Amino acid sequence: MKLYSINTGYFKLDGGAMFGVVPKSIWNKLNPADDNNMCNWAMRCLLIEDGNKLILIDNGMGDKQDAKFFGHYYLNGDDSLDKSLAKHGFNKDDVTDVILTHLHFDHCGGSIKREGDKLVPAFKNASFWSNKAHWQWATEPNDREKASFLEENILPIKDSGQLKMVKSNHQMAANKLGRTSSEILPSISFLFANGHTESMMLPLIEYNDRRIVFMADLLPAVAHIPLPYVMAYDMFPLTTLQEKKSFLNEAMENKYTLFFEHDPNIECCNLQITEKGIRQGDTFRIQDIG
Repeated sequence: MKLYSINTGYFKLDGGAMFGVVPKSIWNKLNPADDNNMCNWAMRCLLIEDGNKLILIDNGMGDKQDAKFFGHYYLNGDDSLDKSLAKHGFNKDDVTDVILTHLHFDHCGGSIKREGDKLVPAFKNASFWSNKAHWQWATEPNDREKASFLEENILPIKDSGQLKMVKSNHQMAANKLGRTSSEILPSISFLFANGHTESMMLPLIEYNDRRIVFMADLLPAVAHIPLPYVMAYDMFPLTTLQEKKSFLNEAMENKYTLFFEHDPNIECCNLQITEKGIRQGDTFRIQDIG
């Protein structure tokens, strides 16, 4: 197995929304805002090569939206999905599976592209993996979250016949994340979190005697490790708070490595106990893991 970091570009979101109740005087030291109170964030995906499988976890925002849409999010940087795949000798047609942690536009927008007046899968040879609970949540969205679930990113996946569902037999123990095995690869399983959105999937990858967790939006960045740092975007912030606490304890006990989708600077970290609680330990890139 080989792992590759796939950068699809950067975008900007309101700093207050990203850090919730934490005052700007504190969070601005972690990710300084511009004059419009916007902070820059990565859209970093993970590519897994294993035998005849090439598995992509999330795929960024895509490029099919109009200028008004991108004007809200200030897409920036030189990275793109195609460039990052090509850097490692791949293209979209090589991808066999796309795991969608959840269906917010910055995680799944690259799934679908425009061909003339049609919307078609950008990965024509891939299966797209979601789960039934989240799919229903995304296709029947609540009024608060519906701006993040765009039909043009989601419905064409099902129409293509390439949609598959992770079996939702995960066990929900008290105060712990749900979990289930995966039929994609024996070395990939899933943790399930419900605070950010219903049934968000966090892939857990067994790799070279390590267990690497793709954090999606449970911990968007290293700055979100302290418990009170919960996004205003989360549907159920108290649930997120409990999920974070449970996960961080589990991660310490099992020596998980954390892979961050949105941190603008840090790809991976281990954890350590400090006088303030669980915090980041050493930081590194995925390619540095031996």
